Amino acid sequence: MVGSAIKLAYQSTNYNLLTPSRAELDYSDYSSTEKFVIKEKPDLIIDAAATVGGILSNITNPVRFLDENLTIQSNLMRAAHFGKVPKFVFLGSSCIYPRDCAQPIKEEYLLTGSLETTNSAYAIAKIAGIELINAYRKEFGYSWISLMPTNLYGPRDNFDLQASHVLPALIRRFVEAVENGSAKVLLWGSGSPKREFLHVNDLAQAVLKASENYDSSVHLNIGTGSDLTIKELAGKVAAAAGFTGEIEWDTSKPDGTPQKVLDVSKIKALGWEPTITLEAGIASTIAWYKEASARGEVRK
Repeated sequence: MVGSAIKLAYQSTNYNLLTPSRAELDYSDYSSTEKFVIKEKPDLIIDAAATVGGILSNITNPVRFLDENLTIQSNLMRAAHFGKVPKFVFLGSSCIYPRDCAQPIKEEYLLTGSLETTNSAYAIAKIAGIELINAYRKEFGYSWISLMPTNLYGPRDNFDLQASHVLPALIRRFVEAVENGSAKVLLWGSGSPKREFLHVNDLAQAVLKASENYDSSVHLNIGTGSDLTIKELAGKVAAAAGFTGEIEWDTSKPDGTPQKVLDVSKIKALGWEPTITLEAGIASTIAWYKEASARGEVRK
């Protein structure tokens, strides 16, 4: 999802894009990664490759989330170093911040408290990525940066209910409920946590802006700066999908972090603003999901 959106954003620039598929280049294999970088000599690498998932997959696969992400990002950075790549953009996640830190979350709140336990393995991997970016900056003088997006959604997301994040999971549940004529949808948790959501195309524009205008060891938050409860989000998705039945909440399931909304003043100071409203983004993603499902092209 993220890589394809970034690719689309950069197609309007003067860059010559190198976008090997996973089948063509496995970033968990250092030797092939280094050979590719040495051969192609890129001026800029954007690391959008990661093992990601929602609460359930984070809880059940902590080794995979820590090990695979550490391997992917360290292989790319090491190869970029040996290839003397001057610019590198590392994409992390807002889950790097303490579970109970003040809101909105400023960049300087990193490492000021305990992490949310349901996704701590993934968070530790992304924190390590920030530290490695800054280590390369300090030791070798590279113009490498880190960007920390909030919760993302959009076309080509993962809609697997065992591995997806909350918004694509809601889209699938409500669309299928309408298709199946279901009168009730059961959702995880209490619905009370508050979250912030950013369309992936807006993130892509932020990556483009930051890669051309930012050079600092301070990572940048990327988000909208506004949030809503999961219950409110479910209502928006249900309405957009045309579901008019009952929504029930399984409070035996974990909620995760109670609130997470980013302070995005630093990225906005560069001249970037999100342009896609949550309502418009949900509607367009539902339309994409239905069309892609009919073609058998949805990850689920």
